[in-house]
Amino acid sequence: MLFQLSPDHLEIRESIHRLAQEKIKPRANDIDEAGVYPMDIKDLLAQYGYLGANIPEEYGGSGLDLLSFCLIVEEISRVCASSSQVVVVQELGTLPILIGGSEDLKRRYLPDIASGKKIAAYALTEPNAGSDVQSLQTFAKKDGNDYILSGQKIFISNGGVADFYTVFAKTEKGITAFVVDSDTPGLEIGKLEKKMGIKGSPTAQIFFEDCRVSAENIIGEEGQGWVLAMKTFDKSRPTVGAQALGIAQGALDESLSYIAEREQFGKKIGSFQGVQFMVADMATQIEAARGLVYQAAEKVNELGVEGKNPEVTKASSMAKLFASDVAMKVTIDAVQLLGGYGYTHEYSVERMMRDAKITQIYEGTNQIQRIIIAKNILAGSK
Repeated sequence: MLFQLSPDHLEIRESIHRLAQEKIKPRANDIDEAGVYPMDIKDLLAQYGYLGANIPEEYGGSGLDLLSFCLIVEEISRVCASSSQVVVVQELGTLPILIGGSEDLKRRYLPDIASGKKIAAYALTEPNAGSDVQSLQTFAKKDGNDYILSGQKIFISNGGVADFYTVFAKTEKGITAFVVDSDTPGLEIGKLEKKMGIKGSPTAQIFFEDCRVSAENIIGEEGQGWVLAMKTFDKSRPTVGAQALGIAQGALDESLSYIAEREQFGKKIGSFQGVQFMVADMATQIEAARGLVYQAAEKVNELGVEGKNPEVTKASSMAKLFASDVAMKVTIDAVQLLGGYGYTHEYSVERMMRDAKITQIYEGTNQIQRIIIAKNILAGSK
């Protein structure tokens, strides 16, 4: 590995690697087949402190930095992307509270998130507002000390299992973020999507019909939701990059095991130059992605997201973009290396290929990432 990790980071990586290989990997295929949120994995990760890894110690978490969190996500994704979603979505749903929430809001929600007692979700996307977030139609109207929330969200990870949703809606002052408890009257779960991959991570429609939400549940200030969402993505996109990186590394792991045993024409196929070239390309691409993801995480650690630093934005988008493209290419190559076996459920590379695709789409498509990167580069060249 070219990127030099500190002794603390190496220790974290080793501990989560061991847990993932011993406890999560044996469950991966069953989770994919069942297509149900793995509560046992959630409880396991909470037991070892990984569920609240990014939450400060004062709120019951482990208080780890973003690079540490990326290492955790990478090692879980290496064996089971659905299981990595347990920590990834938990982080995404709580980041707005961590970044802009009041002390009261943090005290009310973060300890239960860190302990695994509550599950979080992030509700931004709508039928007509995917990449175009400014086109949100969900609306919250002020009514005394409350807001009446109405609208629809789609493609919401943890939909139906979350205990609360970080919901973005338009108010008279602009886009505003709210914490909405799942038992709020008027909140209804729509259809669960049948997906290509990450099947153990439920994705659902959410409907809000005259949901009464206290003004105390606004995250930050009214009208600051857009900035809060963008700051959240600056911190969460390296995490998606780490997820993609882990998927790619897992596919390479499986490929190396296979080609070390498989024989054709009286030789191990790993001795063939064509196979060696594929392995060399896969490993090189993974290492390049790892460098971008780790450096982006370190940049967030160093500069933070409070001031919406353009260097953080660019680094986060680069990490997500490149690592997810690598994950897709590497997993396709892994299926090719395994031939007919790679196309069957008997080997996990086909699952990894299906799981990899979503990393190019969610938390900003890779086309959007290219726009963000270019804008920041061009703005810096003036």
